[in-house]
Amino acid sequence: MNVRERPVLIQSEGEQLVGILCEPARAATAAVLVVVGGPQYRAGSHRQFVLLTRRLAAEGIAAMRFDCRGMGDSSGPQRTFEDSGPDIAAAIDSLLASCPGAKRVVLWALCDGASASLFYCKTRRDRRLAGIVLLNPWVRSEASEARTRVKFYYASRVLQRSFWRKLTRGDVRIAESLRQLARSIIAAVRGEVPEARESMEKFQDRMADGLRSFDGPVLLVLSGRDLTAKEFIEYTRTSPRWAGLLDAARVTRREVPEADHTFSSARWRGEVEALTLAWLREAILADE
Repeated sequence: MNVRERPVLIQSEGEQLVGILCEPARAATAAVLVVVGGPQYRAGSHRQFVLLTRRLAAEGIAAMRFDCRGMGDSSGPQRTFEDSGPDIAAAIDSLLASCPGAKRVVLWALCDGASASLFYCKTRRDRRLAGIVLLNPWVRSEASEARTRVKFYYASRVLQRSFWRKLTRGDVRIAESLRQLARSIIAAVRGEVPEARESMEKFQDRMADGLRSFDGPVLLVLSGRDLTAKEFIEYTRTSPRWAGLLDAARVTRREVPEADHTFSSARWRGEVEALTLAWLREAILADE
């Protein structure tokens, strides 16, 4: 299918954002907006967002990637992912205006871009949203990171031959490794100080509230070899605020077992593209 790729200028609260739109000759009624986490620009790690939007357009689905303010080619002071709502809203406006045939938008986001997308759902209640794709969402806190490292990283590390080879060669700094393990165990047991815990709960609760307030289909993609993904699993499994949210029928959960956080190989990126396309056709575009 013929695909056109062109720049789009997005106006957001007096700042000018730059997006790149990939559109087919005849587009589906739903388009995809890639929400970039930070600090990162619209190409994505290993050019993942470039390749994804081009693949979607080749399959008949318009897709746009863009720089939030203060990143890449966009103007203005940089903001955190918690404050990117106005830029996401402006990008949705521009995407729909640039693709007259598109009436709905699917947000697609990795890491804290996924967190930002859930914040957007909570604060905006945008009825133009047809669905959300969340990859390895970010729920980082000192305590949850420590618990995840103790459970998954250190436990598996001692079972790896490479660890023992390095140990026998003297490449492993035992004292420092033990100090790091001790710090992780202490943080996991103690948790965080009340002020920090309150702040992080608010951040994670906003994500849960966003998912709860959005009643459309959701695709959750997790990497099998990523501590951020495992931290998300552990946190949502034990948090009362997240109870039952990921078990809803509208949530489709998929895993790329060998993948790292950013899906750094061509094979893993291809798997993500295939999962995204299959879900879009089944959950979003089935009636077209």
